[in-house]
This record gives sequence, C-alpha cells and structure tokens, in this order.
Amino acid sequence: MAKSSFRSLRKASGGRYHANRDKRKFALANQSTFTKLGKRNTRKVRVLGGHQKTGLFSAEDVNVSDKKGKITKVKIKTVVENTANIQLVRRNILTKGAIIETELGKARITNRPGQEGCINAVLI
Repeated sequence: MAKSSFRSLRKASGGRYHANRDKRKFALANQSTFTKLGKRNTRKVRVLGGHQKTGLFSAEDVNVSDKKGKITKVKIKTVVENTANIQLVRRNILTKGAIIETELGKARITNRPGQEGCINAVLI
C-alpha cells in the first residue's frame, strides 16, 4: 500500500476520519533508505519539479572535515553510536548524527546519506 504524508484516517480511539478528498501524488512518500556499510550503491529518484534526488544504499567512504576545515576522504570502519536508535548500530546503518569510526578517528555524520548520495562528517 502507498505511504502517504496526509493525516491518518484513524482517530486515537480507533474511529475513522472521513476523507474529504482523494490521495494526491504530491502526498506520496518514499520508502526509507537505510544506508549500510559496504560497496557504494546508489539510486536516483525523480522528485517534484522533475529534479532528481540521489539515495545512497551503501557506502564505504566518508568526507571528513577536521577542526581546521580540511576535508579528507577516508574509509569507514564501523558504526559506534547512534542516538536515534540502538538497533541501527547493530545493523551498521548510517544516518545523520551517527558516530562512526574512521581511519582518522571518530566522526559524526552531518548530512542525510539516504537523500543526498554522499556522506559528510566532522571529527569529534
């Protein structure tokens, strides 16, 4: 069934709200892209206005920025911590805010890899 960004048709009590209009294309939502640790794999999605959004299914490299602002591309070793959900650490899923172990040390992901097609991070 299609994932929609409209309000649910069910009330908290279990009763039904009656829809005052049909589903619209702009209200469709995509499936979540859980970016995993592994060989780089992307997908392109057409979005509103004919633009394209690149989703990242898996990646092994990250663009790390140090305190001076120098950016280096390094390998990701593993996911260390994720405040969003502890299960994401166990499954090595990369999300915004996740703490990862890199060749330069620990870094925090600053972008949304599932929607941007790359991984950016800052050293901590």
